[in-house]
Amino acid sequence: MNQSPPSLREAFAQPAALTMFFFGFTSGLPFLLVGGTLSAWLKDSGVSLEDIGLMSLAGLAYSVKFLWSPAVDRVRLPLLGKLLGQRRSWLLLAQIVLALSLLLMSMITPQGPALFFVGIIVIAAFAGATQDVVVDAYRIEIAPEEVQGALAATYTLGYRIALLGSGAFALILADHLPWPTVYQVMALAVIGVMLVTVLAREPEQTKVMVRATSIAQAIEDSMIGPFRDFFRRYSGWLGIGLLVFIGLFKISDQMLGVMALPFYLDSGFTKTEIGAISKLFGVWVGIAGAFLGGAVVVRLGIQKTLLIAMILGGVSNLLYLLLSVNHGNLVIFTAVIGGENLAGGFLGTAAVAWLSSLVNREYTATQYALFSSLVTLPGKLIGGVSGFMVTSMGYEGFFIFSTVAVLPALALFFWLQPRLAERKD
Repeated sequence: MNQSPPSLREAFAQPAALTMFFFGFTSGLPFLLVGGTLSAWLKDSGVSLEDIGLMSLAGLAYSVKFLWSPAVDRVRLPLLGKLLGQRRSWLLLAQIVLALSLLLMSMITPQGPALFFVGIIVIAAFAGATQDVVVDAYRIEIAPEEVQGALAATYTLGYRIALLGSGAFALILADHLPWPTVYQVMALAVIGVMLVTVLAREPEQTKVMVRATSIAQAIEDSMIGPFRDFFRRYSGWLGIGLLVFIGLFKISDQMLGVMALPFYLDSGFTKTEIGAISKLFGVWVGIAGAFLGGAVVVRLGIQKTLLIAMILGGVSNLLYLLLSVNHGNLVIFTAVIGGENLAGGFLGTAAVAWLSSLVNREYTATQYALFSSLVTLPGKLIGGVSGFMVTSMGYEGFFIFSTVAVLPALALFFWLQPRLAERKD
């Protein structure tokens, strides 16, 4: 029996929506500190574009987080697990590791031993990715599927506000303070949000943990079970097609991350201008896009919203061509950032809602981590060689390539959509 969809007010006013605002902030804070903001620090330190691209591969932790997600689902941490529960104990541990990593980065700096500095970046990315695993599982477990669009929107609001801190605020600070001091401030912010983790409510589902009687059963349940379940529900070519589509549908949005800040700097903008327009104005436009996406999901459903979002996400990259021929033009810069962030926020909400609809809640953390890892993996790999791509084809060619890259995903969408609809009927 079909139930009527919740109203927008009901979807956004639920207590879970407020919780996800704070957890979105928790997840968003480290992302730029091992990505875009870090690339600005590296460029200021004289690191080449090629090396910046290669060092961005440290962020691959976000793309392989499914490898340790079974532990988040099944391993109970000593002491913390008993005090806080399964989800919050893992989240607090990740935050502790992240804060320590940011402090170490500020002490070593890019001028220090390169391998040691990169190693700390990897640890920081690992902690940030673990936060994502926990928060994604928490979001899916705390509310039903029909309101996941609203939860995705409030999560994105918190996430984007965190990007203001680690993006705009960090860049503006870097114009007046040494970069190590900036990262120390960010570490203090991580310590501050730990209070949210301690006070949050633990989902009821995680209070009943699966207890294996042997090592073999533990491996079977936590590592093999989630993947067997996925291919049982989406068998044959449907399952393979889904996994390929998951890896491709956000590739246009993912590709620009590493080269965006170097492009802005090469276009003649100061770090303060970049911080104010790209990381401040752009974040608020992205928030508007996220809430627009959440509302459209509630009204039109997940599938139609995802199609619209994919098209907007790919086409928005062409806006950068305007900036490539209007260096230093703040009006064009503002318009480009506005369009790109509106599309990105809309796509982000649609993506979270769609991926959540694929998850079996018996394996929440593992399956969602696999899906979200596949989302970022192709873009991360291309990002690792993006400096070489820009060197060979120029920024303009790179922007065009990033737009065309969405076409295979669109073709797969039209192949998958009727087959997925048949399974739900």
